[in-house]
Amino acid sequence: MEHFKNKVLTIAGSDSGAGAGIQADLKTFAAIGVYGASVLTAVTAQNSIGVQDVRIMDEDIINSQIDSVLSDIGASAVKTGMLANSNIIKLVSKKIKEYKIQNLIVDPVMVSESGDALLEEDAVSSYVQDIIPISVLVTPNILEAEKISKINISSEHDVEKAGKKILDLGAKNVLIKGGHFKGNFSVDFLFRNGTKIIKFKKDRVNTQNTHGTGCTLSAAIAAYMAKGESLEFSIRKSKEFLTNGLKNSYSVGEGPGPVNHFFNFKNHNEI
Repeated sequence: MEHFKNKVLTIAGSDSGAGAGIQADLKTFAAIGVYGASVLTAVTAQNSIGVQDVRIMDEDIINSQIDSVLSDIGASAVKTGMLANSNIIKLVSKKIKEYKIQNLIVDPVMVSESGDALLEEDAVSSYVQDIIPISVLVTPNILEAEKISKINISSEHDVEKAGKKILDLGAKNVLIKGGHFKGNFSVDFLFRNGTKIIKFKKDRVNTQNTHGTGCTLSAAIAAYMAKGESLEFSIRKSKEFLTNGLKNSYSVGEGPGPVNHFFNFKNHNEI
């Protein structure tokens, strides 16, 4: 029996409403045609309105989950989402080094779409010291970029300063997501050492159903990179995937609904 070649591991929190977190990641992997495995760092009681409760997993079971997946199934790429605290960030960093993972995509999840904190305040320094320097890409939104760089962002010029600062902190590549800026376009900014800033520009989709957009984008990038695609190509395809998912999004509760990951399965299952 032939083995599945393209495998991605997500290390993140569970969203019981299934719009973000582990659930959004696994949907994205399936839609793009890679095998997805998961390590749970936290369990959230969450729906479209917000996060009602959180239980952080203990480090032993996180460690065991990572060993179980990587010692047997392996992964062509790993993405991280909600890591919750400094100890978990340090543990994940240690395991990534131990298994010599090359394609690590870090989505530094700090606050949920509804504004609920998903990271302890003192853990930002652990992102900077322990996991950003070993990632191939870090994908902060504007708020997360502010916290990591310690630069207030209110313009594209500020984005450029923050992106360069995060590169200086040891990141190989930085994609700052500009979705929180107002305007007719959604622009993401890719920073790479020694090259010009690359801007990924898409028409802004007029929808309130934006739950899980950050998780979906970083998961899609990891999926395309697991298929052997270049970083820039993976970002462009992932932006297209997310934009179409937003155009075909739907409501499931009283608050913002999720991205539609399976809007056009056939076209995105194969490149």
